[in-house]
Amino acid sequence: MTSTLLDSIQSPADLKGLDRRELQVLSDELRAFVLESVSRTGGHLSSNLGTVELTIALHHVFNTPHDRIVWDVGHQTYPHKILTGRKNQMGTLRQEGGISGFPRRRESVYDAFGTAHSSTSISAALGMAVASRNAGTPRKHIAVIGDGAMTAGMVFEAMNNAGVTPDIDLLVILNDNDMSISPPVGALNRYLARLLSGSFYSAARNVGKAVLSKVPPVLELARRFEEHAKGMVTPATLFEELGFNYVGPIDGHDLDSLIPTLQNLRGQSGPRFLHVVTKKGQGYKLAEADPVLYHGPGKFDPAVGIATGGKASRKTFTQVFGDWLCDMAEADPKLVGITPAMREGSGMVEFERRFPDRYFDVGIAEQHAVTFAAGIACEGQKPVVAIYSTFLQRAYDQLIHDVALQDLDVTFALDRAGLVGADGATHAGNYDISFLRCIPNMVIATPSDEKECRLLLSACYQHVGPASVRYPRGAGVGAAEASGLEGVAIGRGVVRREGKGIAILAFGTLLHPALVAAQALGATVADMRFVKPIDRALILDLASRHDALVTIEDGAVMGGAGSAVSEALNEAGITIPMLNLGLPDQFIDHGDVAALMAGVGLDAAGIEASIRKRFAENLAPVAKVAAAD
Repeated sequence: MTSTLLDSIQSPADLKGLDRRELQVLSDELRAFVLESVSRTGGHLSSNLGTVELTIALHHVFNTPHDRIVWDVGHQTYPHKILTGRKNQMGTLRQEGGISGFPRRRESVYDAFGTAHSSTSISAALGMAVASRNAGTPRKHIAVIGDGAMTAGMVFEAMNNAGVTPDIDLLVILNDNDMSISPPVGALNRYLARLLSGSFYSAARNVGKAVLSKVPPVLELARRFEEHAKGMVTPATLFEELGFNYVGPIDGHDLDSLIPTLQNLRGQSGPRFLHVVTKKGQGYKLAEADPVLYHGPGKFDPAVGIATGGKASRKTFTQVFGDWLCDMAEADPKLVGITPAMREGSGMVEFERRFPDRYFDVGIAEQHAVTFAAGIACEGQKPVVAIYSTFLQRAYDQLIHDVALQDLDVTFALDRAGLVGADGATHAGNYDISFLRCIPNMVIATPSDEKECRLLLSACYQHVGPASVRYPRGAGVGAAEASGLEGVAIGRGVVRREGKGIAILAFGTLLHPALVAAQALGATVADMRFVKPIDRALILDLASRHDALVTIEDGAVMGGAGSAVSEALNEAGITIPMLNLGLPDQFIDHGDVAALMAGVGLDAAGIEASIRKRFAENLAPVAKVAAAD
């Protein structure tokens, strides 16, 4: 195989001696390597193709890892990983035992901060800048944030704080990849960026302030003139008002623009803001044409692209929700759909097309999404908030204070509940049962398959008050869906298999491996359907007819559904041997979901083994029942 320039890069130090022509060659090779690598492993593609030149420029100009780069949200860091010594590990990306798809501190000294949820970079980089200032350590701190992440309130909280924090060295780079490279981002704008980031302009600006401060009315006039002059060619005013020196926008694929501008900004201190315009999917025409399709693809042939047709597979829970949402909206004109920047991921594309006036994408602003829904509910309409379990964590106060405390009629569709596989611990929905269960007025439903998902969505929507339906990523078991909009009784489970000795109380999709284990054990299996309100009558009935109870859930055991069963038994004064199976008290890394579930004993074999180990004395009579089956 022919050696490439990229093969010679073992660390960012190797970039320092390359000239501009060589850096451009490196950009082309790096982009080709990202495309080839992701096509073999799956992962995030469009965003990483768009950050190639920016990543090279940053590591060429700054002294990493001494200088800190914080990437936001983190799925744009594959070029960064490749240039920081992990090129040969890219074949293990997002696989069990392999490298993460996001920055991770324990993975590399070049990963200054772990980021996978958005909008945290400026706060973290500001904290680092303050720590460096306090320690007397001269260091540069750079936060690279995407335009989507700029919609979160946390960003402006951080910038508001940074703008009044003295003696810090902080550069915020806005990677704006949602707009095309329009005429202003050309030769004139490159000149303006160099001028506004240059030492002469910066010095003149500071000297002018010092001189004019003696004549306050003239200083104010000069400040306004500067704002308006810059405002004619850049959207600078907002960031200047927050205390940042704004530069840009500049072409994020033009090294001749990026490198001099970054070199100028490196020589400055205080809060600076660089606006860089990039294009998602840059350099790969298929991804440029459809960056959403190529945002997070599985394995594919780069020469052919992603196949969008073919044999239909089982429906995903996300698709079940999307179909239900459209059907319910057709039946109820009061329904309003809300998502925090997850239209495709939450299955709301068709809903937006059919009901545009009732569809609201509020951006990456989960706190706002929940309180916005609360306001809609106050006026008698019926909001449905489609949100990933992991992102609902970000709106916990709003969930309690703005929705549950006022007992408002908001339905939450919680996608990506439980382990999510390749995205790993940062995106896993392991905690929603535990953190929702303690909130008064909240209903928690756990559908076991596609049919149950639709039934429980209808039940929770028809319930007057806060309610949530949690379901995993991926396809169900192929259960035939209900066609109507009927629900089920809130807080009522159903026995799916009658047995003796052991009763397994299953919450969610783990019903199906539980049924397989029960066949071998001769056990009873109940589909509990709801964690809250828990079906106390069913629990007491099962306890009265069995020697032991086993609870199974794809969420954290601590404070989870098993705890709810134990509490119901304690309240009734019933003592019975119990085994609670679920996710352990640890963060579970990325990998294949089936393998990860087997690793924590939540596949059929693991469930059976755990029950046999814990209740060996109870299984002798059960074995006879199993033989009779």
